[in-house]
Amino acid sequence: MKNFKVAIVGATGLVGRAVMQVLEEKNLPIESYGLFATAKSAGTVFSILGKEYVVEELTEHSFDSGFDFAIFSAGGETSKKYAPIAAEKGCIVVDNSSYFRMDTSVPLVVPEVNMEDAFNHHGIIANPNCSTIQAMLPLKALDDKYNIKRVVYSTYQAVSGAGKNALYDLENIDNKEPLKKFPYPIYNNCLPHIDNFMENGYTKEEMKMINETRKILHKPDLKVTATTVRVPVRNSHSESINLEFEKSFELEELVQTLKDFPNIIVEDDTSNNLYPMPINASGYDEVFVGRIRRDFSVDSGINLWVVADNIRKGAASNAVQIVEKLMEHYN
Repeated sequence: MKNFKVAIVGATGLVGRAVMQVLEEKNLPIESYGLFATAKSAGTVFSILGKEYVVEELTEHSFDSGFDFAIFSAGGETSKKYAPIAAEKGCIVVDNSSYFRMDTSVPLVVPEVNMEDAFNHHGIIANPNCSTIQAMLPLKALDDKYNIKRVVYSTYQAVSGAGKNALYDLENIDNKEPLKKFPYPIYNNCLPHIDNFMENGYTKEEMKMINETRKILHKPDLKVTATTVRVPVRNSHSESINLEFEKSFELEELVQTLKDFPNIIVEDDTSNNLYPMPINASGYDEVFVGRIRRDFSVDSGINLWVVADNIRKGAASNAVQIVEKLMEHYN
């Protein structure tokens, strides 16, 4: 079995640190790592499986030593410049930024849903948006069986999805310190505003969910709408998802379909107040689904409540899963 060399770009950020944690947990066939970040973070030392690695400044020559894979979690501008350099040198890049997601030549992948797309890469594979990733598991399970006609997303997104400065704003309880990330206080508040507003009245986050859903499910004309909201929760995104199907369904069969899908955990026992919550999803790679109930306002509709750790499954773990599957494929 081949052992691989893996680079982590943006190693000192929230997602980069989570990538290292997930890689350590999985103990994949990796012989060595290269950790890269900005000049300001260079020199930081991390231990992975008992071996210490020093973070280096990311440069155009960082990939000269022949990495097999690179996981990028350093923002769109970094990916735009350095991901093609890595790919040109034979490294397969899994990119966490939004830069390549809607590029028709770049696969957008959730392993449980469309891993086959990843094998048609040209050196770069895009990791979807965190809020899209967790929705894709239940949507794929139900689309295969009932053919989804329309999707309505309402999200309740954790502060960690906006980075370290956002977490600072959440902890700024008395709102006396200047805000570092948000236009308004997030503590004791909800912001119906994630990313920039666009001319059509939607935010970029909402349009990401709409467009990425269509691309991942290979349904370019699927009717999708979204409202995304930042809530004062530290970690794990929650989503209310309303689906309308082309086909009729029996509720018991639909629930079993979700239970049978890889990495979905159904928590749906309202008699015992059992339903997914961010506080319980944090630290896990699975997607939790509950509050499963028929939508009586349409002929064939369902409501779901979907929760997942946005730093793990919504970013780091999904990227590592892609790398893991590719390692299995090439070994």
